[in-house]
Amino acid sequence: MKACGLIVEYNPFHNGHVYHLEEAKKVSKADCMITVMSGSFLQRGEPAIIDKFHRTNAALASGIDIVVELPYVFAVQSSDLFAKGSILTLHALGIDSICFGSESGMISDFVTGYHTFYERKDLFRETLKEQLNQGMAYPEASRLAYQKIGLTTAGMDLAKPNNILGFSYVKAILENSLPIEPLTIKRSKSGYHDETITSSIASATSIRKQLFTSGKITPEIAETIPKATKEELERYYHTASCWHHWEAYFNLLHYRVMTMSKTELRAIQGVDEGLEYRIKKTAKTATSFTEWVKAIKTKRYTWTRLQRMFVHILTNTKKQDMDRLTNLSSIPYVRILGLTETGRAYLNKAKKQTDVPLISNLSRTNPPMLSLEEKATAAYYSILPPTIRQQLRRQELQPPIMI
Repeated sequence: MKACGLIVEYNPFHNGHVYHLEEAKKVSKADCMITVMSGSFLQRGEPAIIDKFHRTNAALASGIDIVVELPYVFAVQSSDLFAKGSILTLHALGIDSICFGSESGMISDFVTGYHTFYERKDLFRETLKEQLNQGMAYPEASRLAYQKIGLTTAGMDLAKPNNILGFSYVKAILENSLPIEPLTIKRSKSGYHDETITSSIASATSIRKQLFTSGKITPEIAETIPKATKEELERYYHTASCWHHWEAYFNLLHYRVMTMSKTELRAIQGVDEGLEYRIKKTAKTATSFTEWVKAIKTKRYTWTRLQRMFVHILTNTKKQDMDRLTNLSSIPYVRILGLTETGRAYLNKAKKQTDVPLISNLSRTNPPMLSLEEKATAAYYSILPPTIRQQLRRQELQPPIMI
């Protein structure tokens, strides 16, 4: 069986993801579609709107064959580490190809771009360091460094979010000499950051914004998502009485910061360059999460960087933990969240050819990387009433979801 990997967050699974899945099947000619999906917290430093189990249900019901979890240590990271964890996880499952959406739509742009980067990486790093030393934020500094080595072209615009991620995926494959064929499809219609719904294919950002504004699934939202997603959003809301967003975590996060010393804050992943002083100072007057981030944000510290930092404060994730776990050259386990009959048939063959343990739930002997996952899950459910929190956390001990 041929397998194609998709790197996703499904926050929530929408019609654009259906398009991605269908096109990926066509270009890869794969029999089994495998997604590696972020868990409780996402790459841009946000809580997932509903938990990973309800998102897994929606994905499986919509045509995905296997859903595996991207470990927290890679999920809430910059594009290169996010890509590294995703690619190594999919490689452990023996996939033949990956397929990602991009603004470019031409895989040759990414492969050629990588070779240009490899040949001129010293100049890239030198330029990047210069820009960062001048107080520039990392995304803008890296864009200028790519431009300096001639990598920003009409076909490969590394100012575009999906091109950035796609380039990181291709780099991870080529730098590790992995036998994975990279494929890409052109993103259809809505942009990654679009905040308004203008068609049946809308960005996840616009769907979430409308959900939070209206407090319900309006007819306009319903046109942008599969039936399974609508059902899972409603089912989760019926159980938890909320969809997750940062403001709900403000009180807990504020308490954490107010009761931590500057030394303790400095040890947290993402609290760099004296940020602990700025965090403590602004905490005294902050009355909401949005207000707090605005008070800390500068040209150097982007909104995304600060959100990731706050996730790590919330989960008490220290720099030493991240450094130790992200420097690994292979994944210590693959956690299966859900699968179909096709997925089961594929895994029965794949597990005979991999040395990486395939696990399905938490246990008393969790490896360090999975222990961080347990902390992230506890933080994610912390805003819910105790009985509901306990009910939802029991999902961590169950076998994979089967459809």
